[in-house]
Amino acid sequence: MGIIGAGTMGGGIAMSIVNAGLSVKLLDTTQEALDAGMARVTKNYQTSVSRGSTTQEKVDAALARIETVLDYSAFSDVDMVIEAVFENLEVKHQVFRKLDKVCKPGAILASNTSALNIDRIAEAVSRPGDVIGLHFFSPANVMKLIEVVRGDLASKETIVTAMNFAKTIGKVPVLAGSCVGFIGNRILHRYGAEGDLMQLEGATPWQIDNALKDFGFPMGIYLMRDMAGLDVGWLVRKNRMKDGTIDPNAADYNPLMDRLCEKGRYGQKTGAGLYKYDGRNAAPDAEVEAMLIQISAEKGITRRAISDEEIVWRVLAAMVNEGAKIVEEGYAQRASDIDVTYAFGYGFPKYRGGPMFWAEQQGLDKVYAKIKEYEVQYPQRWKPANLLKDRAEAGKGWKD
Repeated sequence: MGIIGAGTMGGGIAMSIVNAGLSVKLLDTTQEALDAGMARVTKNYQTSVSRGSTTQEKVDAALARIETVLDYSAFSDVDMVIEAVFENLEVKHQVFRKLDKVCKPGAILASNTSALNIDRIAEAVSRPGDVIGLHFFSPANVMKLIEVVRGDLASKETIVTAMNFAKTIGKVPVLAGSCVGFIGNRILHRYGAEGDLMQLEGATPWQIDNALKDFGFPMGIYLMRDMAGLDVGWLVRKNRMKDGTIDPNAADYNPLMDRLCEKGRYGQKTGAGLYKYDGRNAAPDAEVEAMLIQISAEKGITRRAISDEEIVWRVLAAMVNEGAKIVEEGYAQRASDIDVTYAFGYGFPKYRGGPMFWAEQQGLDKVYAKIKEYEVQYPQRWKPANLLKDRAEAGKGWKD
């Protein structure tokens, strides 16, 4: 195996692979970057040893299976290479052009991209059938899910080998088509937007988070965003405003996080974001609530009391409807793939089975009826998936 990029993600991927007994060549641009990456990997292993979850003997054996390299020619004999470099198409193209030159015929060329189109990445090589996405989740040495992302050009052999590889290293693979956000992030974007709308209507970030935590999530939408850093999404939104794909003046656009970022409130790392922080301890912030009240007034929205039950239903119905569209459009093979993605990668409470299973437990007809109610006020946002409509009207589940 080859891995490009010795950062947090690349190092985590390397750990997952060597823990399964495979050997890795880890490449980065400088010896300093490699040394820093290996120091991070070693520290992670030492933490595991101190907790008693592994032994020093096993760690020594795993570390011995990682070889650090500075030149792409070291990849001439690898069976598969995974790049974990900066999320930019031109940077990915530079990497894949080099791989195309040095890797042996039949070697699988995989990208850890979380958002880019796999077929666009494959444009850089003369063998697009060998290119596939392997979207690991952070921390990669801990998280079980891998989205195996097939472009239209990937060969069946490449797809099957990638799925088998994920199982070999103890992961849970889900096959996804190459749409924007794949399965997990596409759904996350949709229900996150629903949470943002509920804030305009009267909810607060902590009320939404607490309702989802009571449902069984380990943390809510907004605490997660604060942990990730609000500045990351802000940069994306600013670019999308420039290219016209986001209209900041739209009635249902919530500028709260943009305004927080303008104040330098990027989340946990700056001591304030959607919450205020004492170390890692988050607390509700009256200033954020005041900003929300101001934004609602600017948009002419009369705030109202929103129940926890409504929060849970709107978030989960948004998940289910988007999941049904993904299956309907062929980007997932079956509804249970949505459930596996959410149970193993996004903290959906496993005992509830996943959003699509939850919908069956409620009755697809009941979920469809709720979505029809929401559609009255927001027709574009809540257009029901045809698959959900057909199954609900027929009185069936997803598989019947």
